[in-house]
Amino acid sequence: MTLSTSCKPICNHFNPTSSFPSPISNTITTTSITPRKLQQRPAIRLSVLCSSSSLSDMDSGLGLSLYPSHRCKTIHLVRHAQGIHNVEGEKDYSAYLSEELFDAHLTPLGWKQVDNLRKHVHTSGVSKKIELVIVSPLLRTMQTAVGVFGGQGYMDGIDAPPLMVANAGNSIHPAISSLKCPPFIAVELCREHLGVHPCDRRRNIGEYKPLFPSIDFSLAKSDADILWKPDVREKDEELAARGLKFLNWLWTRKEKEIVVVTHSGFLIHTLSAFGNDCHPSVKSEICKPFNNCELRSVVIVDRSMIGSDSPTTNYPGKNS
Repeated sequence: MTLSTSCKPICNHFNPTSSFPSPISNTITTTSITPRKLQQRPAIRLSVLCSSSSLSDMDSGLGLSLYPSHRCKTIHLVRHAQGIHNVEGEKDYSAYLSEELFDAHLTPLGWKQVDNLRKHVHTSGVSKKIELVIVSPLLRTMQTAVGVFGGQGYMDGIDAPPLMVANAGNSIHPAISSLKCPPFIAVELCREHLGVHPCDRRRNIGEYKPLFPSIDFSLAKSDADILWKPDVREKDEELAARGLKFLNWLWTRKEKEIVVVTHSGFLIHTLSAFGNDCHPSVKSEICKPFNNCELRSVVIVDRSMIGSDSPTTNYPGKNS
């Protein structure tokens, strides 16, 4: 696998001022890459459709493309809100080595960012379209995911268990309901850089389950965090390969509109593999770093004809 070098790399815990742009603009162009050496599945030629400023910015060889809708998925990518590690790391990068930041939770500002994004996804209509929420199994990502895409405040006596219990992970936050919410699944493939930094080490799954009763942790291969190593930091190219494996797995899901709540390093190194065959401005848009609690929407496309889903809205015209 060859990764583009045209995107400027960022530090593993990027923390600019929080914002979230509109999910998609009117002009669409296509970019593609073929993941290689993905385990247990044939390689799927995936493309990312991302917004561009205008057709006039493009070379004559680039422009709009059409794909059958049943070969596409809309993915809403979200970076977690501000965590305590972001604050300390911005002051002193060596703070990321501190055990005090183990499995970093959200700050009060981070919860405000969550509330702002929640308002946006509801007023924009995004929340009504979501069929599945995939989340990295760390406190800051799960707090962000349930805060943005969960139900209203939880009350005892209702049929569904809470998505998050009150004050989970030093949150000083009321419980969050799972009523009228899409399913939430924790997936380790979309975790941050593995190793060395305690803020990126997760707790035992058994500790998370009572805090987030309605998140599905069944895909975790072990209760303990066996992926994080105290003396070996995952390389950027290894993280990028893991990101492509995640996208390949994502394509096997039946859902067509999916949220992924993850981390800055995972996003920037995974997305840097895309956009090499499109206008530089689109490549830049795909690869730019994510702010805390920023949401961006992209479309992934199966261009290999491997996908087996049949169209559900097509109608074969008949002469009779």
